[in-house]
Amino acid sequence: MNLRRIYLACFISVVASWLEPALSEAANIRVVATLPDLKALTEAVGGDLVEVESLARGDQNAHDIEVRPSLMLRLRRADLVVRNGLGLDFWAEPLIAGAHNPKILPGAAGYVDASRLVPVLGVPTGKLDRSLGDVHPEGDPHFTLDPLMAPQVTANILEGLARVAPQQAGLLESRRKEFLDRLQEALERWQKMLAPFKGTRVVTYHDNRLYFLRRFGLELAGTVEDKPGIPPSPAHLAGLMRKMKEQKVPLLIADPFSDRKVAELVAKEGGAKLLILPPAVGGAKGVVSYLDLFEYTVAALIQALR
Repeated sequence: MNLRRIYLACFISVVASWLEPALSEAANIRVVATLPDLKALTEAVGGDLVEVESLARGDQNAHDIEVRPSLMLRLRRADLVVRNGLGLDFWAEPLIAGAHNPKILPGAAGYVDASRLVPVLGVPTGKLDRSLGDVHPEGDPHFTLDPLMAPQVTANILEGLARVAPQQAGLLESRRKEFLDRLQEALERWQKMLAPFKGTRVVTYHDNRLYFLRRFGLELAGTVEDKPGIPPSPAHLAGLMRKMKEQKVPLLIADPFSDRKVAELVAKEGGAKLLILPPAVGGAKGVVSYLDLFEYTVAALIQALR
């Protein structure tokens, strides 16, 4: 009996050694993205090879996420972290450091800066300090609101995934190409839908839609916040509402986390409609993918501008 047990144990050990590489290859890549758009783009590239969590929700202000121990625990288990960069998710730095996960530290194989090589808009000039509000010295960080930034962003994500799972690089690349083909087809349709409104001037609550407006031919007439992240002064609001009336600005775009009373007042006194748009995937009901975000936004814009 003892000899049979020894043979059985040896057999199990050998089989386990054969299965271990296969199980390792089949295991999902655990990814933590700082923002919902990056989660959606990672899922578009990784498909069923990845398990992705986002540290922020789509209806939250991405500039102001609370640093909590529970977020560190998510990062501690991650194989890969995908950051937005350009100062938008600065709050992720203490979380990554506190997670004590060497795989996702800056410079490690599991660290991805999604902004790498992205053509950045709105790089400020002159002297910068905190009195100017939440300015971003490296430029506007809201690049995921332009669908044509997705090729470079997903290239950065693909590189990171391929570093931690090199055996899956070919499959990941094919999935990325399939996603970008679908996105390009949808983009051409969205641009045709918004073409009749090209040149329309709009006001936004926060200066976070420069990339979107430029891509779809809309113009920014002003912002409710005269300094980003700081409540607007009465003098600024009075001047903005006067300008909106003079220029017949038809629309004020706000976010779910904007001060609703202020937004309603400015829209009413400025003679414009108020439109609440999701700032990211998950920011409105039914917006669960990257393509959903633009389908929703384009449809809502057309309805409001008509």
